[in-house]
Amino acid sequence: MISVSEATDRIRNLLVQTDSEEIPINRANNRILAEDFHSERNQPPFDISAMDGYAIQSKDAIPNKVLKVIDAIAAGANIPPDAVGHGEAYRIFTGAPVPHGADRVIIQEDVEVSGPTIRINDSFESNPFIRPLGGDFQKGFSIKAAQPLKPGLISLLAAMNAGTLKVRKKPVVSIIPTGDELMMPGTVVPDNKIVASNIFGLQGILENSGAEARILPIAKDNFQTISTSLNLALDSDLVITVGGASVGEHDLVKEAASGLGFELSFYKIAMRPGKPLFAGKKGSTVLIGLPGNPVSALVCGYIFLIPAIKHMMGLTDFVNPRKKARLTTPLGKNGDREHYMRSIVEFTNGEATISVHERQDSSLLKTFFNSNALLVRPRSDHPRQAGELVEYMELH
Repeated sequence: MISVSEATDRIRNLLVQTDSEEIPINRANNRILAEDFHSERNQPPFDISAMDGYAIQSKDAIPNKVLKVIDAIAAGANIPPDAVGHGEAYRIFTGAPVPHGADRVIIQEDVEVSGPTIRINDSFESNPFIRPLGGDFQKGFSIKAAQPLKPGLISLLAAMNAGTLKVRKKPVVSIIPTGDELMMPGTVVPDNKIVASNIFGLQGILENSGAEARILPIAKDNFQTISTSLNLALDSDLVITVGGASVGEHDLVKEAASGLGFELSFYKIAMRPGKPLFAGKKGSTVLIGLPGNPVSALVCGYIFLIPAIKHMMGLTDFVNPRKKARLTTPLGKNGDREHYMRSIVEFTNGEATISVHERQDSSLLKTFFNSNALLVRPRSDHPRQAGELVEYMELH
């Protein structure tokens, strides 16, 4: 058995990053930027007024000073050809270009209007209320690649005049459920059959990570059917089999994969749940075989599939973040496998506490549903007392 860390590294070494594609910016949400983007303009492109008011020369900002209003400037207008002179003012609106000669805006609340003139009040705001040319970003400003495109970054790129963006293609992932006992949900299920469940959770994990995931028909427990399913999935970037990974008469996935030319990288990980996991590769297609127990497969999805998808999309430094919380109950000594325990994290006065579910059987999906975290216990971890800090991963 290898460690979780080594398994993660080996899977990463098998993976190939996806190519890039150009998409409209309105489809960029949650994609990964594939190349640097350089601004060819300043933002704002000129000095603009931050408020409705009057553009004047600073030397005219004197209490009770009377100024002649010579014109008005609205947002979207050109900069007027005539500069503001001493004793003059332009009526100006938020977002409008500041005329030449003006270096401050007196807000409209700080003046009294009388026909074509204004008088500055006894007291007024000291803020000049001008947003300078390039005050947000300047021509040549760059956004680096390998960043998730979230709303704030998308808005910034749009302001940089990016109509389209080069992003990483979504990895195509095929999920193959295996087992004579399985039937799809929504069908008439005899008492001797089981409803396939974890494949839909895995699809959600993959899609939330940025992949395009498809579920193939259930492969029965025979060499030919499994081989056919694997062969159909060879056009995928990543193939996930669920079930048929442990040692047993009907566990044929590794045998079928080898028969198709997949080279096995490893088999079995020192973790709980999820020990019988394997990975291999044929050409550019990577195969990860997950155990069939519902919770085992989902835990492995969080531990291994999320980093794998992120890596394929160019986020090569991604690791599952871990946080710390205080135990609410003691835990005995851990065994020789890293243990991911379904738990509930709660916050009181800003401090996190973690409560471990008593039942950790890998078939209990309801316990998984009622968890928001996986407590991570290192191999051979010593007994832990209530109140001790431990590490956990969030479940989203």
